[in-house]
Amino acid sequence: MSNAFTTLEGAIARGEAVRFWREPRYDGLECLSATFRTHRYARHTHETYAVAAVIDGCETFYHRGAQRYASTGTMAVVCPDELHDGEPAGAGFVYRTLYPSVELMRSIAEDVFDRPFAGVPGFAQSVVEDAGLSARMAHLHGVLADPRTSLLQRDTLLRGFFAQLLSRWGGLGEMPAVGDERGPVARARAHLDRHFAQDVTLDDLAAVARLNRAHLVRAFRKATGTTPHAYLSDRRVRAARRLLMAGQAPSEVALACGFCDQSHLNRVFKARMGVTPGAFRA
Repeated sequence: MSNAFTTLEGAIARGEAVRFWREPRYDGLECLSATFRTHRYARHTHETYAVAAVIDGCETFYHRGAQRYASTGTMAVVCPDELHDGEPAGAGFVYRTLYPSVELMRSIAEDVFDRPFAGVPGFAQSVVEDAGLSARMAHLHGVLADPRTSLLQRDTLLRGFFAQLLSRWGGLGEMPAVGDERGPVARARAHLDRHFAQDVTLDDLAAVARLNRAHLVRAFRKATGTTPHAYLSDRRVRAARRLLMAGQAPSEVALACGFCDQSHLNRVFKARMGVTPGAFRA
């Protein structure tokens, strides 16, 4: 992305909104959030994939010998080493882009389908018309941008999004069916019950359950109706309720229950209880 990113500095100088960062946890995943009105990318390639969810407006880009158009609710998908550019089609566009490595995509494919994957996952479409998956990516992007989100939430959402992208649009077919996994799910729930105040990872939980990560998340949802990270948030709120009822201050409760700070506790607690921790304690 280095050649393309050099030109983004000029976009910032023109008042266009750009944010770029890396997530070392996911094999150096690069993340870009941008609003472009006049910026034009020079033609370039990446060592990684480029997956962009268009939030508003329309982007046009040269790819695979033709001009493509990605409008609101669609995703532009470029595979490694493919020549492309990009610019606004009309007044401008807002998008969220992720640049996963081949290694990350391959590991997710192997996890989902539980078999070795020797090749490089590919995508036949330059523009994916899947509004639900595009919205899911935009949500994931926001979670990655928020330092208060748990590792379990990040792991679950990121792997879940790319699993769906590979299954629906990467030619890998339907994901294997999930059977009765009451034992592994029970072990995962017990682990979350005991360690709710810690930043549990999906790797931790999969090891306890003795299932691979993708299978665990789907089995957990089937058995409980929710995801592991939502279950963890629920357990943290339950513990917070008990401490608040005992008279502890919200700032102390936040730290004791695994929240980043009091504002994080306030947001999660009110979403589930309808009132702030301070009002609940009073």
